[in-house]
Amino acid sequence: MDEDIILDTHNLTKKFRRVTAVEDLNLSVRRGEVFGFLGPNGAGKSTAIRMILGLVRPTKGEIRLFDRTLKRDREDLLMRIGALVERPSFYEYLTARQNLGIFATLSSGRPDTRDIDRVLDIVALLKRGDDKVRTFSQGMKQRLGVAQALLGNPELIILDEPTAGLDPKGIKEIRRLIIDLAAQGLTIFLSSHILHEVEQMCGKMAIIDRGRLVVQGGVRELLNRESSLFSVKVDRPGEAAELLKSREWVESVEAFSDTMTVKIAEQQVPKMAEILVGSGFQIFAIQPRRSLEDFFLSLLGADHV
Repeated sequence: MDEDIILDTHNLTKKFRRVTAVEDLNLSVRRGEVFGFLGPNGAGKSTAIRMILGLVRPTKGEIRLFDRTLKRDREDLLMRIGALVERPSFYEYLTARQNLGIFATLSSGRPDTRDIDRVLDIVALLKRGDDKVRTFSQGMKQRLGVAQALLGNPELIILDEPTAGLDPKGIKEIRRLIIDLAAQGLTIFLSSHILHEVEQMCGKMAIIDRGRLVVQGGVRELLNRESSLFSVKVDRPGEAAELLKSREWVESVEAFSDTMTVKIAEQQVPKMAEILVGSGFQIFAIQPRRSLEDFFLSLLGADHV
């Protein structure tokens, strides 16, 4: 096996009586990646994460971490992983430092003051370390949850919906924190149903629906492999749209007041521009509109978003 692959699942399946939450899931996460685990609510993301963390026993399949089997080396492997599963829970009447000390004691048997200060500094809470958690905003609590996951210098961080329930400021803080951690070379496995967040932070992704893997690969490669939407700012957009509608390689075109939206393969963009200019139209801008949301909808349908 490739030593750079630090998380690998093979036919991972979990059934709860008659309900199959996860079915034959095959994931592969390489060292240093920010890997987005994407899917609508109820797709099976949290169940898969709980199996990876040893909190739920798989019905069948295998989980390998750092090229070792979780079933055989569970305790040693989980010591190399940090996790934030949904909203973190803290003792509100204790300080941030005291909460981290309790967690460190439970996980490793002893609190390390220097390590606690290190993780508080990473999440920009060092100056608030002696403040009680009840005085923290939800965004600060979420950052404290990330600090908890970073205790002990784990090699892999698993974050399950880290921006859930946050306001725009809190979302921006968590996003910036994840990007900074990735820049330091940490491997991050990020579960989310917020398409825009995954698109901004992740280099690789997997999309699951109803417990099954739909697609896996590089975010940019997946977004660019099919026809894309382009916003074309042009004079006389109505006439330009009528001209393009007659071309067989144009999948769709819609005109607005000063722009039109055209769905074509990326390699057809120069041809489109040549036809428009040759027909006397002035083009002011051509911008790609293909987003992760477009890709998600094309795979799963509009009822999922």
